[in-house]
Amino acid sequence: MTRFARITGTGSYLPPHRLTNHDLAEQLAERGLETSNEWIVERTGIQARHFADAQTTSSDLALEASRKAIEAAGITPQDIDLIIVATSTPDMVFPSTACILQNKLGANGCAAFDVQAVCSGFVYALTVADSMIRSGAAQRALVVGAEVFSRILDFNDRTTCVLFGDGAGAVVLEASDEPGILASDLHADGKHVGILCVPGGVSGGQVTGSPLLTMDGQAVFKLAVGVLEKAAHAVLNKAGMTDADIDWLVPHQANIRIMQSTAKKLKLPMEKVIVTVDQHGNTSAASIPLALDHGVRNGQIQQGQTVLLEGVGGGFTWGAVLLKM
Repeated sequence: MTRFARITGTGSYLPPHRLTNHDLAEQLAERGLETSNEWIVERTGIQARHFADAQTTSSDLALEASRKAIEAAGITPQDIDLIIVATSTPDMVFPSTACILQNKLGANGCAAFDVQAVCSGFVYALTVADSMIRSGAAQRALVVGAEVFSRILDFNDRTTCVLFGDGAGAVVLEASDEPGILASDLHADGKHVGILCVPGGVSGGQVTGSPLLTMDGQAVFKLAVGVLEKAAHAVLNKAGMTDADIDWLVPHQANIRIMQSTAKKLKLPMEKVIVTVDQHGNTSAASIPLALDHGVRNGQIQQGQTVLLEGVGGGFTWGAVLLKM
């Protein structure tokens, strides 16, 4: 009998502190930087984002999202035998945020590790979990994207600090006789490392390089639009499906223009695209599971529908997952 993996529960969490564009513009003005709600909305579609307080870590956000996903799946933390956390803002250098989350959940003993593919991280993590469930190495996986990107933003750079937010999203993926994850497609091209990165490290107790995010926005935009279309059509081809079979597109929430361009190339109206970037900003690895949970809990995404997830991020990484809810 063929073994598949299906999503049985979704969850998400945003830290309470919500920062509008007006709030951010006031803070930047104190630094002598000029921006406005109109400037940010016109270029990105972002109106607000959430920032975690200084004591809150990625695993804290992940914990809340995970509890909701576990509850939605109707299981307990002890039923989980695999935890994968996608994050670029881990609690520590090591151990993994997944191990810290595991202990907070009380799911100790199962395999737990992090995946680092920046904004494509959740797509990568979901693909790994799917493969492990299909192979029989796991029965129930908790797959999480969690970020506190506010910690690595340069608030002297108005072109990047307005883009990102903090949050977490999670899904429970379980073994099933019926197809759930239909196809996946992952890629990376390291020659583009420099266009989106945090070029710092730790050595001898000191930060080497810069611990703050840097990005070439135009280069990222141009690359993202092309690779996302290719990844989307790759998973459709693998599943023997076409654009017309997509009920919902849940893209990485980076920029409304990229999302609109991708939808147009897939011949999808924006009414079939889950959009949360306006209220969440770019939450990196958390953005896709946050948007997925938003669509599920709002009653937009229904059981039995075909959903396309796709992301692109620093590395340069990109990928897509086609699934049946």
